[in-house]
Amino acid sequence: MFCVECGSTEKKMVGNICIDCFLKDFQMIEIPERIEVQICSHCNSKLEEGKWSEENIPEEEIIYRALERNIIIADEVSNEIINLEIDQMKGTIAQCFVEVVGEVHETQIEETHESEVKILKTVCPTCSKLQAGYYEAVIQFRADHREIKKEEYVKSDEIIEKTLIKLSKKDKLAYCPQIANLKEGRDYYIGSLKSARKVCEALKDEFGGIIKESPRLISEDKSTGKGLYRIWISLRIPEFEIGDFIKYENKISQVKDIDKNRVICIDMTNDNKKFTIPLKHMENIELIKKQDEIETTTIISKSPKTIQILDPSDYSAVDLEMKDDFKDCTIGDEIRLIKIDNYIYLIN
Repeated sequence: MFCVECGSTEKKMVGNICIDCFLKDFQMIEIPERIEVQICSHCNSKLEEGKWSEENIPEEEIIYRALERNIIIADEVSNEIINLEIDQMKGTIAQCFVEVVGEVHETQIEETHESEVKILKTVCPTCSKLQAGYYEAVIQFRADHREIKKEEYVKSDEIIEKTLIKLSKKDKLAYCPQIANLKEGRDYYIGSLKSARKVCEALKDEFGGIIKESPRLISEDKSTGKGLYRIWISLRIPEFEIGDFIKYENKISQVKDIDKNRVICIDMTNDNKKFTIPLKHMENIELIKKQDEIETTTIISKSPKTIQILDPSDYSAVDLEMKDDFKDCTIGDEIRLIKIDNYIYLIN
């Protein structure tokens, strides 16, 4: 068999031509002479196949990745080694060399190609939203039938800042571009709905309360005709606080703790037995007395079954049933009490 181009009969054949004639016009790789890469000038993320990804990558690494992504290796090549080198930068254009060593039909060959990568600086959609103060949700921080205290605002600000810093590692829109102070509470504008929901859960973990969401139509997408919505997330924290006195299902009790899902109380009508109330029933809990309405009086007499105190309102003697918690008290000791519906409850 002979080569149809050079007539050789002694060389290795590739099809109907010899290996030398085959390699004469063969290229191991193809790479464009010019490659353009769009990079966000704020976060260094890059646009690939219509999607923005991989933020905060060094510019040099972006150039190398652009070269790699645009190299097409011929099927006949094996054991290839590709070396990329940036020769020089001229403004936003990187002039590069691509060197290839590989085997083609058991013959080792080398190639060198030149290519330039042009960096196109732009702004990605996310950074554009950040610059414009974009938000997808508003957290409405409210209290039920009372004003929110200054220290509660300080704590809520701290929780929101801490939570957003943590979430921002994975969500660039985990930020708060605006805070509105209103008479009824505070509104926190949050960049992404996903992060807003997590922030609201963090607030609920601290204060308890009930979360409700309500979407509001803000505009219409002209290309699709679909409505564009923002979500208002309301967190309504309880009217009562730890130490306050409440009524629930005809039980008079004192609040000992509040977590994200329940109220922990002691039943003052039943030997201070501990019980819990689901916070989803918050609307059925009635605030009876605040903690700062607790009064102090003096024990004037005691017996195994009764304890006698002075009513602080008129200093009359009042006999109460002796409870286990007060058996070690002595005459003359001061004792705390709360008066509810003209009945005196002693507080340990």
